Amino acid sequence: MNLILLLLIPLITAVAVLLMRNANQVRWTALAGASIQFVAAFALLYFFNKERAAGNTLQMLFEQQYIWFPSWHISFHIGVDGISVAMILLTAFVVIAGVLVSWNVTKLTKEFYFQLILLSFGAYGFFISLDLFILFFFLEIAVIPKYLLIGIWGSGKKEYSANKLALMLMGGSALVLVGLLGLYFNTPERTFDLIKLSEIQISYEAQMICFPLLFVGFGVFTALFPFHTWVPDGHSSAPTAGSMFLAGISMKLGGYGCLRVATYLMPHGAKEYADIIIVLSSIAILYGAFATMMQKDLKYINAYSSVSHCGFVLLGIAMLTKTSMTGAVMQMVSHGLMTALFFAVIGMMYERTHTRQVNEMGGLLKTMPFISTVFFIVGLCSLGLPGLSGFVAEMTIFMGSWEHTDIFHRLATIAACLSIVVTAVYILRAVGRVAMGPIKDSFKDLPDARWNEKLAAVILILGIVAIGTAPFWLNDLISPATELIKQKIMLAQ
Repeated sequence: MNLILLLLIPLITAVAVLLMRNANQVRWTALAGASIQFVAAFALLYFFNKERAAGNTLQMLFEQQYIWFPSWHISFHIGVDGISVAMILLTAFVVIAGVLVSWNVTKLTKEFYFQLILLSFGAYGFFISLDLFILFFFLEIAVIPKYLLIGIWGSGKKEYSANKLALMLMGGSALVLVGLLGLYFNTPERTFDLIKLSEIQISYEAQMICFPLLFVGFGVFTALFPFHTWVPDGHSSAPTAGSMFLAGISMKLGGYGCLRVATYLMPHGAKEYADIIIVLSSIAILYGAFATMMQKDLKYINAYSSVSHCGFVLLGIAMLTKTSMTGAVMQMVSHGLMTALFFAVIGMMYERTHTRQVNEMGGLLKTMPFISTVFFIVGLCSLGLPGLSGFVAEMTIFMGSWEHTDIFHRLATIAACLSIVVTAVYILRAVGRVAMGPIKDSFKDLPDARWNEKLAAVILILGIVAIGTAPFWLNDLISPATELIKQKIMLAQ
């Protein structure tokens, strides 16, 4: 399969959106483009599995490389492995759901959909890039739409939130750039090529400097404690689709970078700094869970819970076992689907009730049965109910973490497990207060979900259930890539 299609589809869609004459044409054009992306992502999964089944054991499949700046050894080098395919599938799910949920946007409709499609373009490019300079380029493309979506179409303290998000993510990007340049100048070939760098023995001293720069830089994107503070403000002020993209896709760019770039290329650095990352991840998991209990606003509840759930991603990476790293990737996919659905449901409720305060709601199951049912499902997924993706992903991380027999790793695993109890408390309390109990008179005649909202919810629920009830397809997709990373770590003595 030609991976350039994954870039051409959103690019052509974005241009087509700008050429449309009215809002209705814009919506249907964006939906058509998102649908083609969705089909292309599954076509990629099919052809990838077909190649593997035929015995193709190359690290990266469907590689293409075009020299761009030969004097600097920069090339447009793309390819995918199982981790990349999983992230591309996640992006396709969130994009089509985000387009559907945004059907009623009336303010600068053309520009709004253009930003959404541009963000997906940056995400696809990031996940298929095998040249670190190009990877950084697509990372920055994915940052720009976030700022505009919050600053223009957001609510509340949108200017403050947009500026805070931009400053913190640009700070993370600066660390990433310095780390990448450090790798570039500490290799004899002066290359940004991921495959070549993985075959080079990067000096121990260089890894000790570059690893924390890259891990922290990418970690800012994925809410690494204590650089997580942009998450609640950004989510609370973003429009519904903006929140879905921000949590469902953008935060996964950081987790992918931590694993693919920092951990894979610098195994010595990963082993040396692993304990520090485990401590920070454990703090994020517990802090995020307890902070969520104090929130009254549904968006803040989901935002702080995202800090906790993304802590599981970083914990799984830092445990450095094959199982835990596989679980970390599964958690990225699971959380991306779950949090996108959560924000979609919150947006549906807010559009009808004009409030996100839990205490101001109640009895919505009577008047909005579909929306309330989806709210139940996504809440149960968040607390790790068996049969849904959250359980599979978190249990895989716990099992991989428990492979370590020392007290430190066992205590960190137990601390992470304890957060499940806290999660159950705030999820069940929020769901109970919003959906159950007496209904206010002003809420009795509220309409339920429209066709586009139902379709968006069903698409995301199908992804959650597909992972929760039959996780082995995703595990088998990811495991060969995490096994390769594990082997590099084992060889780092």
